[in-house]
Amino acid sequence: MEPHKIKFPRTAHYFTSGTPSPEIKKIFFVFHGYGQLASRFIYKFDQLDEDCLVIAPEGFSRFYWNEAKGIVGASWMTKEDRLTEIEDYCNYIDHLYHLFLKKVPENVQVNLLGFSQGGATAVRWAERNRPHFHNLILWGAAFPEDLDYLSMAAYLSDKKLHVVYGKQDPYLSPERIKKHELFTEQQGLKFNMIWFEGKHEIDRATLKELSRNI
Repeated sequence: MEPHKIKFPRTAHYFTSGTPSPEIKKIFFVFHGYGQLASRFIYKFDQLDEDCLVIAPEGFSRFYWNEAKGIVGASWMTKEDRLTEIEDYCNYIDHLYHLFLKKVPENVQVNLLGFSQGGATAVRWAERNRPHFHNLILWGAAFPEDLDYLSMAAYLSDKKLHVVYGKQDPYLSPERIKKHELFTEQQGLKFNMIWFEGKHEIDRATLKELSRNI
């Protein structure tokens, strides 16, 4: 058996909330978690101010999350041929980024928000493609530990980093939090830590307050 690869055009899906215009002051590129679809995820952002534009790309890999009920979800990547999958979704996100940045004012505030698996997606795209942005928000997510952030120090120096967790998030534990704190300290990552009363979810009230304060 001999493995092969071939590149060819394919259709990607994304959803938007808001319309590009001269009145847009903030643009959010938001990345869903494992097993979600962008069409459902984007509804979490429906209470943002009217001067906000939300772009929600969707991971390439769709699958039946609950086959009996016909519920479909999507994933950004797996461990199988992970570098190729990362390259593909980074190129896709970068295309969307440049497409929409042309449609809004030059001084627009650019925000990246990744929920759960989407947090790693946002960070890996930023590390690989180095887009211009103002705020990175990891929601129910952590900084991937396979990246070297010390080499990104100059790139991140003028950007604000935020980590948001629900106090009842079942994926959190004191050990995981301590490990993440130690890793980020070693990597020189400084971020604003935000807690809310909730589980592994986007809390609309917390999101709205954060969007107005950044």
